[in-house]
Amino acid sequence: MTTSGFQSQAAVIAQSHVRSISILGSTGSVGANTIDLVMRTPERFNVIALSANRNVQLLAEQALSLTPQIAVVADPDCYGALKEALSGSGIEVAAGPQALIEAAMRPSEWLMASIVGTAGLEPTFKAVERGAIIGLANKECLVSAGDVMIGEIKRHGATLIPVDSEHSAIYQVFDFDDPDKVSRIILTASGGPFRGKSLTEMAAMTPNQAKAHPNWDMGAKISVDSATMMNKGLELIEAYHLFPIREDQIEILVHPQSVVHSMVDYVDGSVLAQMGTPDMRTPIAYALGWPQRMETPAPRLQLEQIASLTFELPDEERFPALSLARQALKKGGNAPTILNAANEIAVEGFLGGRIDFLEIAAIVEKTLETAPHFELGTLGDVLDADGGAREIANSYINR
Repeated sequence: MTTSGFQSQAAVIAQSHVRSISILGSTGSVGANTIDLVMRTPERFNVIALSANRNVQLLAEQALSLTPQIAVVADPDCYGALKEALSGSGIEVAAGPQALIEAAMRPSEWLMASIVGTAGLEPTFKAVERGAIIGLANKECLVSAGDVMIGEIKRHGATLIPVDSEHSAIYQVFDFDDPDKVSRIILTASGGPFRGKSLTEMAAMTPNQAKAHPNWDMGAKISVDSATMMNKGLELIEAYHLFPIREDQIEILVHPQSVVHSMVDYVDGSVLAQMGTPDMRTPIAYALGWPQRMETPAPRLQLEQIASLTFELPDEERFPALSLARQALKKGGNAPTILNAANEIAVEGFLGGRIDFLEIAAIVEKTLETAPHFELGTLGDVLDADGGAREIANSYINR
């Protein structure tokens, strides 16, 4: 075999390896895209566990197609419906938060952590404890529990591969062997659906308008986070924990075309960017196939058709969530936990019609000011801080 144009023997072995996987949050946007990739080459994967919150119909369809060992629905009230849907299939059925944890503990080599919210914290930690490769799409693991999570990863020898398109982009071009040669990382942001709106216009925006992202197909909560740009603030905190850099080395740049997913600026003046069409299957595939790449059906980038790429600095007056996130990161301790919990409650309030759009950031700011601050040492500390912040944020909504 010649060396030119051919894979190494190790790479060939890696590609022929059947990877055992679990997908927690399989019916959400990230989970469904992961399923799409798996079903294109099912011979490469052995599915151990699938889970959903309440979407029994889709979970059952996925389970019947992929025949996992177990299918779990988080809502105990949905157990009967899932049991009936999978009757005779030989697939084990379970329900409830403890069942999610037990599913995460099943011995899969790779686990997709895409349960939204703090419900995904403990299952992901359990997968870390058994040294799994984690495809991380759950922001809370690093935003709310960053130091604790990274400590557990080091302790148990787990591997963390980010699934967010921005962090995946940085991961692919970051020199981990020589991080001192990195000058800064640049997180790109689409700017969301309200990028050109005034504060007056944003005050009148409806949940449906906030959910209408111009480039990405995402769930309601993530879409609202994009509209407030809180998603980029949360990603700033995640990046701090994912990469060996300081907070002041992380910058944010608005890039409406969502083609350059993020960049790494090196001390010699080189700026390495990862580019591609806005399709979540690309970063998911990078995590799912790691350390090898796998094919995806994502549309190929045609720069001549796009013609121009533009960049601008974010307006933190109109999008105060960015500065709130940076302040929380600088303060440390449970401040990022408070930020995330308050934001979740505020977004729920907005989607439920209880507050207007601009009140989301205002409630987060008030909660950060009034919630007690303390250091985090364990997952229990994180959950305590999260629960307390949610109560405070709810109190502001109910006034």
